[in-house]
Amino acid sequence: MSRKSRGKKIPPTGELRKSQLLTTFGPGSMVDLPNHSVLIGGLDHWQFAKQKRVFDERLESYLCELLSLDELTLYEPPVDSGDPAAPRSGITAFLFPAWFLAQVDETYQAPDGRLYRTRPLIPWDRLVKGGYLDRNRKIISVIPVRFVQACVKGHISDIDWYAFVRETYDHDRAGQLWFDEGGAGNDFAEIYVRDERSNNRRRQLSHAKIPGKHVLGKCSGRKPWLGPRIWDPCEEHNRLLTRSASNAYFSQIISVIAIPDTDAALKGAVDEVFEDYLQYCESVEDVVRERRKARVLNALEVHDTQAVWGDIQRRKSGAAAEHRGIKQAEIETLMASPDSVGEDVPGGDFYARTKSLEGLPAEFQGRLDRVVLVHRLREVMAQVGFTRFESSMPDIDGELSLHVESAPLARETTWLPAIENKGEGVFLSFSSDAVHGWLRQPGVRARSEHLIAGFESWKERKGAQDATFPGLPYVMLHSLSHLLITAVALECGYSASAIRERVYAGKYGYGILLYTGTAGSEGTLGGLVEVGRDIESHLQRALELGRLCSNDPVCAQHDPANPHEERFLHGSACHGCVLIAETSCERRNEFLDRALVVPTVATADTAFFDGEVT
Repeated sequence: MSRKSRGKKIPPTGELRKSQLLTTFGPGSMVDLPNHSVLIGGLDHWQFAKQKRVFDERLESYLCELLSLDELTLYEPPVDSGDPAAPRSGITAFLFPAWFLAQVDETYQAPDGRLYRTRPLIPWDRLVKGGYLDRNRKIISVIPVRFVQACVKGHISDIDWYAFVRETYDHDRAGQLWFDEGGAGNDFAEIYVRDERSNNRRRQLSHAKIPGKHVLGKCSGRKPWLGPRIWDPCEEHNRLLTRSASNAYFSQIISVIAIPDTDAALKGAVDEVFEDYLQYCESVEDVVRERRKARVLNALEVHDTQAVWGDIQRRKSGAAAEHRGIKQAEIETLMASPDSVGEDVPGGDFYARTKSLEGLPAEFQGRLDRVVLVHRLREVMAQVGFTRFESSMPDIDGELSLHVESAPLARETTWLPAIENKGEGVFLSFSSDAVHGWLRQPGVRARSEHLIAGFESWKERKGAQDATFPGLPYVMLHSLSHLLITAVALECGYSASAIRERVYAGKYGYGILLYTGTAGSEGTLGGLVEVGRDIESHLQRALELGRLCSNDPVCAQHDPANPHEERFLHGSACHGCVLIAETSCERRNEFLDRALVVPTVATADTAFFDGEVT
């Protein structure tokens, strides 16, 4: 956020990392600066000295389909060069909220005799030289008020405090308002807005939280991050929002692992000989016959005949290439038969090698069927939009559904902000036969009913009727991933919050990818690859961690559908065992149950790893 004045460049008011602009402080978010609070401007208000493009065709293609666009470009957020002579760059931020509390030390005695700390509540247009002019003509410093109003579509605005305390929108803006706070000031029932002009009439802030009363009125549809006069018609009702609350801003992020296109070589080889030879093939036998010809043999030498026939059928039917989900393309590459994928070159985007499973411990035989050491990988993350009050995350296939109320980043989307991280990782693939056999066990089916009952309670509580349960294999692998992150963080040289996960659980296979998720040099230290060389011992340690929690038996006996605890998306899972830093988790620490991984003190017949760890 930088400015110019009289031709001279002024240092930015505040600075954020590029990754923060995507995940936490993107367009429409509120940021506290030293002297005031601001709303980060939309993409139309981002100014670049020079745009740096982020390339990933797979992600760009998916986002175009998701947003119904013909084309889309990804750019890194602007960076301030620090050079006074450099062109202007940065992000415009708008002052928000526009109501302030004066930092006075006064008390107010209520009619019931209680004393409250009280401070003047002042709109920005009544500030004098940026402060509050008190009765002694002294200017007092002010701070932004903590509370604003917003709706589930992301619209946000200041609360009409006069209307709130007077309980009518037919009012003038005359008279001084006061903010009375009792106790520590954190209980809404102990916070009052007082109208000095109306004989000190007061109203509890907690009235704004009464379900169904719609005390704050209809939403104005304002989108101030896009500009001061931008608004949409909106039929939603305003809800009270605390600026610093965790539900004030949820960034919608889509990420992909940049991988070699395993189909590109096949398509190119078929292209060479399709017109002259392969277009006349009517069966696999025809393909075999054509392959005996020297030119066809040279073109298709390394490609499987069945795969060639599949591509010929697609071309002759006129169908487009089969759509592969974001995670599907990744796991298919990681599970490909070659011992190595990609090129081992400095600065390369992807290079992985398969680890031999010779000497695999008995408890993992038949379950763990592949380990891949990912020496180099590149993750690309792009922000699509944001939500307030309720988060919206990609599904288990890594794809985002926009049926939720998503707020836009710009008036018209032509580009999106993105960053890339280069790092390393380790991938574990689990046998589909073992997973399917585990799902057929009576205890597992019974456990599934308990977890789904909790999920249905969560849907009812949140009003998320379109949400779908990710399935028991996902919950099991997700829980194992968390245990494994905790186990490897002790030895790999990375902090647990620097390791991220991708869980694969679908018709295309079952697996876990642990990889470094930071933008700095910490992502390429080689620790995860080294851990992968002895992954069996770390997996054993992870299972040991899951067997007993410091909160057992309470943790192990948790009922997901219990309305009193409101942990509907957790089975046997808590901060003492499975929960990790949310920066590492792809599902915000939801859909976890260690009882699906190992036996616990309360459940012994639902574990995927049901043997003793040796």
